Order: sequence, then structure tokens, then C-alpha cells
Amino acid sequence: VSNAGVGMVGPLECQSLAAMQSLMDTNFFGLVRLVKEVLPDMKRRRGGHIVVISSIMGLQGIVFNDVYAASKFAVEGFCESLVVQALRFNVAISLVEPGPVTTEFEAKVYEEAERADYSRTDPETADIFTNLYLRNSKDVFASLGQSPEDIAEHTLRVIEAARPPFRHQTNVAYTPMAALKHADPSGALMTDAFYKLVFKYDAVLRLSLR
Repeated sequence: VSNAGVGMVGPLECQSLAAMQSLMDTNFFGLVRLVKEVLPDMKRRRGGHIVVISSIMGLQGIVFNDVYAASKFAVEGFCESLVVQALRFNVAISLVEPGPVTTEFEAKVYEEAERADYSRTDPETADIFTNLYLRNSKDVFASLGQSPEDIAEHTLRVIEAARPPFRHQTNVAYTPMAALKHADPSGALMTDAFYKLVFKYDAVLRLSLR
């Protein structure tokens, strides 16, 4: 089970390249290093199961989560490319894709975001992040957040499955979001829907979450 991860939220201009590279080293290359260690023996034994804790943000980018989403997209692409070869050797790969999970991990990320310096971005972007994104995120976690125990139960079901799924989403509230992206290959439908949700109907979003 690959579960190492770090988070990053905020305007892109306010993130250092060193911090981005460190995040990718943990979230993506940490997984790569693990798979390189365990896969050869699994192939020799012609049996094994690699379970990767990914994220719904490996399927859908979320505003102000640019680099974190990129790391999870990398995880998804890596596993999607590897799974066909692995199946040839009777090795299963499963991606567990949670939405928001209420843990110290998330709390720390958002506490740091509230204290951060946003002078490197323009005032409008800083205002959108602090007064729209952070406020809505708290409502999202309060309304839709899962417990670590719930994610552990989902992961256990994936591990114990007779035919392990390649992808397993833990929160059905996010299924329509993933479906929306695949419904329109041009991306226009998804982009328009998210733009309106964030900038036109944010009051309705907050009310519905509450």
C-alpha cells in the first residue's frame, strides 16, 4: 500500500519551485520508488497487489490545487500505463480515490494557507483564494469529509476483493464530477460548470453544503 503524501494549496505565483519539486518527489516519485522495489518480485511470483492511495484530484483538477492535482494525475497516469503489463504477470494495481478526508493532514494544509503571504499574486486572486476558496473548502470538509477509518474500510475492501478494481472512489458525491469530465471530451462542459459553481453560484454551493 502506497500512502505517502503531502498537500499544497494556494495561488501558483505564491508557490516556490523547490516546494513543488519536493511535493512531486513524495507524491509521485515516492510511489515510483516503491513500485520499482516490489514489482520485480511480484512478477517472479506471478502474484501480488499494489494499492495506491490516489485522490479524486487525480481525475479532476480543482481550483488552487494545481500542483497537488498534477502529482495525483501523474500517479493515475503511471498506474494506468503499468496496469496492463502487471496483469500479464497476475499482479493487480488498484487506485483508491478519496475526496476530502478530515485529518490533521488537511487541517495543517489549510492552517498554513491561512497564514501564508500572498503578496506575490495580484489582489483579486488573493481575495478569491482567501474569501471564496478557503471559506468554501471548510464547508466542503464539514459536509462531505470522510473519516480516516472510513477510507481504511474502503481500502480493506479493495485489498480483500476477489477481483480487485483498478479504480475505487470512496465518496459517491464525487461520481458526477468525474462523469461530467468524460461526458464532453472537449472539456468545455466541465470547465463551464466549475466556473459557474465557483464564481456565479458560490452562495448556492455554500447553502447546499450546509
